[in-house]
Order: sequence, then structure tokens, then C-alpha cells
Amino acid sequence: MTAARDFFAAKLAYEIDPADLAAARAAGHSPIVVDTRSAEAFDQGHLPGALHLPGGELAQRARRELPDRTADVVVYCWGPGCNGATKAAYTLSDMGYDRVRELLGGFEYWAREGLSVVTGDGRRHRRPADELTAVRLP
Repeated sequence: MTAARDFFAAKLAYEIDPADLAAARAAGHSPIVVDTRSAEAFDQGHLPGALHLPGGELAQRARRELPDRTADVVVYCWGPGCNGATKAAYTLSDMGYDRVRELLGGFEYWAREGLSVVTGDGRRHRRPADELTAVRLP
């Protein structure tokens, strides 16, 4: 293998995009999804079924709330301008979680692709897909 091939293989092993995560969930292969943002951000909107483990509490709470270190875990933060998910993935991998991936684009791109979002009061909604991030179907 070339260095470039190794690099891109590693990226694919440790990252997932919103469409691929949604497809995996629809097929019944759902990883544990962890939202690393603040409580206020989580209540504003989060991925359905996401476990809320804010970055500052992650290491302490993961021991109790993510006991299976072999579980498939996807972490996310706000979006591409936030490295909270990267920090969370690093923390979890340092704790021995060996199947951790980062959601590319974070919550922002999940919502921009028109995928389902849940608010703190349990309401589900979808915003129209942003034509720059998702293909519009007829």
C-alpha cells in the first residue's frame, strides 16, 4: 500500500458522514452516538437516540455510561468549525475504546442534510435539506 492509501483508509476507519450514519441506522446497524456539546446545545437539538456526554464530563461519565469498550461509538459536536468531537474521540480511544469514529460535519451537517433532529422536549423535526449538502429528491 502507498502512504496515501494508508492515510485514506485510516480516515474512513475513524470518520463517518451523516448520510452513511443515517443509512447504517436505517439498516439496523446503529452505533452508540454521543453528543459532546453543552446541555443547552443538546436541548436545542440533537440526533435521535444520542447519548449526551459533554466534553468536560466525558472521561468520568463514559466509565459508567459506555461500559463496553468494544462498542461502535460515533461522537459529534457542533460542526466542522468545532473540534469537540475530535477531543472526545481522542479521550475515548485513550481510555481503550477501539471503535470510535467522528461524525463529519457534526450536528450542523446532520441537520443541513434534512435528517431528523430531536429537541430537549422530545419534539422531532426535519429542516429542509440544504441543496449544497444533500441531493434533493423529486
